[in-house]
Amino acid sequence: MNKEKYYTPHIKATPDDFAKTVLMPGDPLRAKFIAENYLESAQLVNNVRGIGGYTGLYRGERVSVMASGMGMPSMGIYSYELFKFFGVENIIRVGSAGGLSESVKIRDILFGMGASYVGGYAGQYGLEGTFSPIASYELLKTAVEEAEKLGVRYSVGSLLSSDVFYNDNPDARLGWTKIGVLGVEMEAAALYMNAARLGKRALAICTVSDHLITGESLDADLRQTSFTEMMEIALNTAIRL
Repeated sequence: MNKEKYYTPHIKATPDDFAKTVLMPGDPLRAKFIAENYLESAQLVNNVRGIGGYTGLYRGERVSVMASGMGMPSMGIYSYELFKFFGVENIIRVGSAGGLSESVKIRDILFGMGASYVGGYAGQYGLEGTFSPIASYELLKTAVEEAEKLGVRYSVGSLLSSDVFYNDNPDARLGWTKIGVLGVEMEAAALYMNAARLGKRALAICTVSDHLITGESLDADLRQTSFTEMMEIALNTAIRL
């Protein structure tokens, strides 16, 4: 057992404190909800800066859940540290997204096969071109199989990860709609880049919480606790890895 403590600025734990697969919602309260409602014998293994990380058993298998915070910089920090220093092999983002396509509806589940991005995260790699962040095919395939078993409404395709929530140009995202992007969120691209760089696996599963075309939306409390189908897909995927 590896008992060495890693005092990163953001996680205070040992590698053994985390399972090989971590579910990562953005919201710390959603992480707490998953731990309390789905994991047996869940233990709080990290709470630096109020970013709760928990490890417990789901159907007899170890699974962890920890928040990522909002935005690519925050996801970039937490997913990098979990992959690099704590032995995590798989991270499944479980978050919310704004619908960009007329083909998706409120509460639909979106699987991010790829993640376009508005932001500078990829600049660190010094690439002579444009990087295309994509999900792990194995995670994607397994998660879609689990969605089929549950009979939920879902779409597989491209997400947009944006650094901007309140955009000064109200029409800025319409161009992404024209080229078939399903929804916009704020973390998937950084997660996929970290997984690619470190030889790990990642997948973003998002529930449509509001729609930028129709104007429909769910309130904050429902976003925090009611996305149970997405949570169950991610958990059922985790125990198959």
